[in-house]
Amino acid sequence: MNILVTGGCGFIGSNFINYLLRDRSISRDISITNLDLQTYAGKGGNIAHLGLDTHSRYTLVNGDIAESSLVRKVFEDFKPDLVFNFAAESHVDRSISNSSSFVRSNYDGVAVLLENARLSGVNRFVQISTDEVYGSIDQGQSSEEAPLNPSSPYSATKAGADLLALSYSKTHSIPLVITRSANNYGPFQFPEKILPLFITNLIDGKKVPLMWSHENPGLNVRDWLHVDDNCRAIWSVAMSGKDGEVYDVPGENEKTNTEITQILLNEFGFGQEMIERVPHRKAHDFRYSISGEKLRSLGFRHKSLNLESEIKKLVKWYNDNQSWWRPLKNA
Repeated sequence: MNILVTGGCGFIGSNFINYLLRDRSISRDISITNLDLQTYAGKGGNIAHLGLDTHSRYTLVNGDIAESSLVRKVFEDFKPDLVFNFAAESHVDRSISNSSSFVRSNYDGVAVLLENARLSGVNRFVQISTDEVYGSIDQGQSSEEAPLNPSSPYSATKAGADLLALSYSKTHSIPLVITRSANNYGPFQFPEKILPLFITNLIDGKKVPLMWSHENPGLNVRDWLHVDDNCRAIWSVAMSGKDGEVYDVPGENEKTNTEITQILLNEFGFGQEMIERVPHRKAHDFRYSISGEKLRSLGFRHKSLNLESEIKKLVKWYNDNQSWWRPLKNA
């Protein structure tokens, strides 16, 4: 089986490739082609750090998913049976500053991939999306049928790509599924997201920038999903999901940003003096929450639900792998 993974040098993509090539539950009869532009978030050498760059069933192609001629050649040369699209610009703050790269990668690139998937007749296309497409909710949970209500250019481009993908499923009968996951955390996450940023700051004895105001003192809620659970969920949906359907992947670990900050301060033995209060970003969504009922119907169950225990492991990982993150953070 030939598998095309786009964006496989990034955080979730590299963990997914590691899962496919090393987990004993996955068939050894697969070959993986990783198409990645290796932008700033893909320059950490994740695959090499995992020792997979010379794996006999792994091939890297450096390139942009929005380049039609390149993508066409990749499909012609490697003839993928399955396509997993992880390639995306994902940092909300960057999308607020300049959305052009988000439109190109998150929407235009998906259009190119879908067209080539249509022409080549892939067995299944898996679009990796986010719970942020539903927007903020004060209470309850969003289901896969909830209306899309994105707040940032990042989530808007992801929502647009989801709709485009579903249109290809309906119009062209492409065998396609979409996963929308909660906030991922785990090894190899670029140190601009809250957990790796705060952890690496605290390792260096620096303050952590908590978005705060008198009206909202860091009370924004996120649902935390370990990347390993997300990788297993994505594969489960690819194997057992129904064509044309969306599957939410919750973390089942909702915490306020203040609670997350306190967990980290406790782990390092620091107090409130290590918090630097910074203004909230524009249109800062208050709470995301998604239901996992549909995913559970496929038989999926989480393995990493003890968030405080997993954060302890994550702190150790960043402590032990400073050669990975320091060059990225310094740059």
